[in-house]
Amino acid sequence: MTASPLARSYLFVPANRPDRYGKALASGADAVIVDLEDAVAPAAKTQARDTLADWLAQQANQQANQQDKLWVRINAADTEWYADDVRCFANAPIAGIVLPKADDCDAIRNIAQHFVGPRSRSRLLPLIETAVGIAQMRDIARAQHVERLVFGSIDLQVDLGIQCEPQESELTHLRVEMVIASRLANIAQPVDGVTTTFDDLPFLEHAVSRARRIGFGAKLCIHPRQVGIVNQGFLPSTDEIVWARAVMAAVAQSDGGAISLNGKMIDKPVIMQAEKFLRLIGEV
Repeated sequence: MTASPLARSYLFVPANRPDRYGKALASGADAVIVDLEDAVAPAAKTQARDTLADWLAQQANQQANQQDKLWVRINAADTEWYADDVRCFANAPIAGIVLPKADDCDAIRNIAQHFVGPRSRSRLLPLIETAVGIAQMRDIARAQHVERLVFGSIDLQVDLGIQCEPQESELTHLRVEMVIASRLANIAQPVDGVTTTFDDLPFLEHAVSRARRIGFGAKLCIHPRQVGIVNQGFLPSTDEIVWARAVMAAVAQSDGGAISLNGKMIDKPVIMQAEKFLRLIGEV
């Protein structure tokens, strides 16, 4: 499915704006998150849910859809809309459910009880955006149906009372902890939070580069303009591709003994990194 663990960009679109669904799906984003939570006012949430459900039904009837890369962010477990959201979308023809304010495994287990369809549609993306969620992150990452963790960096700053400078260096250690939790659970690399500035493209490039260096594999987007930079930013650079090809060429030409390239030893971790770069561009 398109919205796989290798998805690099997840673009938000408000659930109460069905006119934007198709545009978001055509934006080039690897995945689209139709948002019933923050993007929809309380008074409009029920209607937004019905609007999305009707649209999904129409797409299924037309047999011309891209629901395999469409996720739904439902409302949090402590809200009045949560139960109906789960019932409506747990087995809808979508990629999966995004769970906000994921503080423990209870809501994840609750949603999983409603999964009766194919395993490919039984997927969850928990948003870690509270102090409690950070504390429970390793358990959440191991929970059944969790595909990868998502960093809710904006809400987390509010919950912790942190006032970040633009580069968010204050959150670096928490990002690293999320990468560690994902690796220990053997799930895909986590998804970085949104960059709220979408007109400053160099700033976005820096944010994507930081996320990739730390160990993230994807990023949330709030505007179609961000998608191209995010997609490209999580791919190896030209220099990295050239290096990876040279490493694999040296390995192919070796006789099984010690291998070096440009005066540097090539050992197993180096080969694995080269293979990863080439895998990301479809050469392995």
